[in-house]
Amino acid sequence: MKTISLLGATGSIGTQTMDIIREHSEEFKLAAISVGKNIDLTRKIIAEFQPELVSVQTMADYNTLKAEFPKNKFTFGEEGLIEAAVYDKSDILVNAVLGSVGLNPTLQAIECGKTIAIANKETLVTAGHLVIEAAKKNNVALLPVDSEHSAIFQALQGEKEKNIERLILTASGGSFRDRARSELEKVTVEEALNHPNWSMGAKITIDSATMMNKGLEVIEAHWLFSLSYEKIDVLLHKESIIHSMVEFHDTSVIAQLGTPDMRVPIQFALTYPDRLPLTTGNRLNLAQIGTLHFQEMDMERFRCLKFAYEAGKIGGTMPTVLNAANEAAVAAFLEGKIRFLQIEDLIEQALSAHQTTKNPSLSVIQEVDKETRQFVNSLL
Repeated sequence: MKTISLLGATGSIGTQTMDIIREHSEEFKLAAISVGKNIDLTRKIIAEFQPELVSVQTMADYNTLKAEFPKNKFTFGEEGLIEAAVYDKSDILVNAVLGSVGLNPTLQAIECGKTIAIANKETLVTAGHLVIEAAKKNNVALLPVDSEHSAIFQALQGEKEKNIERLILTASGGSFRDRARSELEKVTVEEALNHPNWSMGAKITIDSATMMNKGLEVIEAHWLFSLSYEKIDVLLHKESIIHSMVEFHDTSVIAQLGTPDMRVPIQFALTYPDRLPLTTGNRLNLAQIGTLHFQEMDMERFRCLKFAYEAGKIGGTMPTVLNAANEAAVAAFLEGKIRFLQIEDLIEQALSAHQTTKNPSLSVIQEVDKETRQFVNSLL
């Protein structure tokens, strides 16, 4: 039986991870969790899964839940997040928290030798060089949970790195894929959150609409698969049936297909190198679907994707700025402080104002992250 620490248990990836644990209770045990503000759902998780350690955000929630569940151990804050990540009875860390807050717990868990199932893009975007170096040093497996990276990971099983010609990440196009830029000036938060294919959290759904989500995935793919940005392409694919592809130098292309269901890549990360049945998933019926559509990405239409390629190629602290500026700008949009297209403007200003530091330490990355958020908020 594999024991799991789950960061971000009440989020979209977290709840679907628990679907997997629930279906395969003889294979997995939930040993430690971290949660955000959804305390009602946290109560239900504790009652059903009985995790030994629960980390919450605030001391107030810590005191409340500790009184209600005296048999469980509780902790809180940033230190609590790390404590849940490195819990000594866990084999696997599923990092499903949102934002750069997931970086330090991941590094700490790697130092403890835990297998990492990574669903937190920002960890690799902000400090990919540190994470990969630590994983190699500690002989720790980094298993991708994002559907695109899982697809590539599956397509590469048994293949040699020297034979890879390029990676092709597919993108749904998000909520506004069929609208011209001229139609985006006055779109609402509610419209932006209406994703045509996937059910996700608010932040990642906005990132999908701006195409920053795909930009972050490009940077993540660079680190996970040790390929240059020139060998990583993005293709618009509205149906989200082909989750990504690998082209080899003999012109062969291997793709991973499936219905849009995040439980598939989550389960593969948990069961790797084996597979288990997924009885609640929908089977792919290509005859019923009939037609799949593809088109090239327009970098001027989706400027955030262009920013991500540029930041990734520059490297150093520039991807940290990209991510921090995006998080701050998306938060401002969700709060109604800025318009949709201003997300791009704020990110561009932050990138233009930054002087890159090469090979930054963790402390430098954390300081740049903080300064970037302050800079973006000062522009609001």
